Amino acid sequence: MSDSVVQPSWTTLIDARTLVARLGSDDLCMFDCRFALNDPGAGETAWRVAHIPGAHYAHLDRDLSGPHRAGAGRHPWPYADAVCDWLGRSGVTPDTQIVAYDSGDSAYPARLWWLLRTLGHRKVAVLDGGWAHWIAQGLPTDSAISVAQPTTYRAAFDVGHLLDAAEIPARLAAGDLLIDARAAERFRGEVEPIDRVAGHVPGAVNRPYAMNLRDGRFKSSAQLADEFRALLDGRAPQRAIAMCGSGVTACHHLLAMVHAGLPGAHLFTGSWSGWIEDPMRAILTGPD
Repeated sequence: MSDSVVQPSWTTLIDARTLVARLGSDDLCMFDCRFALNDPGAGETAWRVAHIPGAHYAHLDRDLSGPHRAGAGRHPWPYADAVCDWLGRSGVTPDTQIVAYDSGDSAYPARLWWLLRTLGHRKVAVLDGGWAHWIAQGLPTDSAISVAQPTTYRAAFDVGHLLDAAEIPARLAAGDLLIDARAAERFRGEVEPIDRVAGHVPGAVNRPYAMNLRDGRFKSSAQLADEFRALLDGRAPQRAIAMCGSGVTACHHLLAMVHAGLPGAHLFTGSWSGWIEDPMRAILTGPD
C-alpha cells in the first residue's frame, strides 16, 4: 500500500487496532523483540514460526546490546554505529515509523524504543499488549521473512541521558532519584536468579516495572503520571534515573514516564550487573 497522505506519528504506545489499519504502509517498519533470558534463541525461533506481517526480528544480545566491556553489565549499551548499520540493513530511514513488540509485557521493545529515542528517532512506538494481545484480537499473522531495501542511517546517541556507574553516587548525593525496576524480592536481595550478587544500590528506591501495567497493557497516561509524580516527590522528571538488572526493563519506566507526560529521565546503562562488577561498591539488602 502506498501512502498518499501524511500519516500520524506514534511516539510512545500504539494499540493493535490502530496498527493493523496501517500494515503495509511504505513508511512503517516493525520489529519483533520476543526474547527469553534463559533461552536466547527462543524469540527468534518463535518469530520465524509466526509474527505480525512484515515484522523483522530484533535480538536483544545481537541487535540491542553491544560487546562486553568493563562496567557495562550483562547487556552493554551498544555503539551508535553498530545500531545505525543494523537499522540501515532493516531499511529504516529517519522518517520511518517504527513499531516494536514482544510477547506481552513490553520490556524488550522498550529497550529498542529507548535506543531509538536517544538516537534522535522520535517516530518509534511500542505495541501495547504485544503479541499476546494481537493474537487475542484475532489479528493477522505471517511466517514470511521480509527482505528490506537497505538504507544508510546515521545518528549519534544523546549521551546526556545515559549514565554509568561512576556517575551514580554524585547524582544520589545531589538528591536525584534512582528507580530500580527489578522485582521486589530481587531488590531486597532475597533472591538473585541472574547476577552473582544480590541486593541493590544504596539510595535506590524500588518500583517493579510490572507496576506500569494492568492486565498486560500499560495503565492510562493519567494514572502513570499520578504514580510517578508521587514517586518523584517534588523532583522534576529530569532528576530521575531508571535502572534494573542490565539496562533493559529500566527502559519500561522511561517509556511509561514519557507516555505520562514526564520526559527527561535518564538510564543507568549498566544497572545492577554493571554496579557489582566493582567489588568495592557498596550494596544493601532489605527494603529501600
